Amino acid sequence: MKKKKIEIFPIVNAIIFILLAFLIFIPMWKILSDSFDLKTSYGMRLWPQKFGLAGYQRIFSDPLLSRPLMISFITTIAGTLFALTLSTFGAYVLIQWEMPGRTFFANMLLFTMIFSGGMIPTYLVLRDLHLTNTLWAVILLPALNVYNLVLMRNFFEGIPASLFESATLDGCSPMQTFIRIVLPMSKAALASIGLMFAVSYWNDYTNYKLYITQPTLYNFQMKLRGMIMGSDLPQVGGGLAENTVKNAAIIVVIIPFMILYPFLQKYFVKGVNIGAVKE
Repeated sequence: MKKKKIEIFPIVNAIIFILLAFLIFIPMWKILSDSFDLKTSYGMRLWPQKFGLAGYQRIFSDPLLSRPLMISFITTIAGTLFALTLSTFGAYVLIQWEMPGRTFFANMLLFTMIFSGGMIPTYLVLRDLHLTNTLWAVILLPALNVYNLVLMRNFFEGIPASLFESATLDGCSPMQTFIRIVLPMSKAALASIGLMFAVSYWNDYTNYKLYITQPTLYNFQMKLRGMIMGSDLPQVGGGLAENTVKNAAIIVVIIPFMILYPFLQKYFVKGVNIGAVKE
């Protein structure tokens, strides 16, 4: 009877991943614990001394914190919907093989992935369009993402041509084909690209820093950065520690996509693979 050979690699691999999981989990647990600790202080304490929700209540009740949070939600939802609309319509136009100049427009879009206008020309254009110090600047600019448009186009090209021919024979116009055939078959691509857009809008810091100078238009990430750096600490009282509010704000930033991602993970992986790899 043969002795079963013990493979070293899977064991070492498992140990490494367990260690990495602990390295990721412990700091997150520390932040979560401190966000509930009304007497929190700097140090390695993994359980709150005095449990309370005052830190989270402060975020949602204080206009200086709740307003930036609401701006983050508004710009993320509106920007994601607008960006998906641009990407899907643009990708659908680029798969119209009989359209004059299709190759030219596709090459021009790809050119912008390599060479951009630059920071200063972009700022001057937005200023001349009177978009600086408005939320339109942080909604419109990230929506023009050629990489995601190309991914969507590659996904659309994977749809069998026979479906488009059948729709045409049934009397569907190009827009009807897009709504009735293309969109229902593109749930995976829409979910994956939509998630990428949503993450970029939610975590946006650079565009606010460059194009927004009015503090009342800052998103929650700008507010959180000021809190962490110590330049924009909230006025706390009633025994509530500043560190408690900071950690509660960090959890509020992290938690939406921690909840959302598991539900979209299967669409995310499938959408990226289909959009990026062609047989």
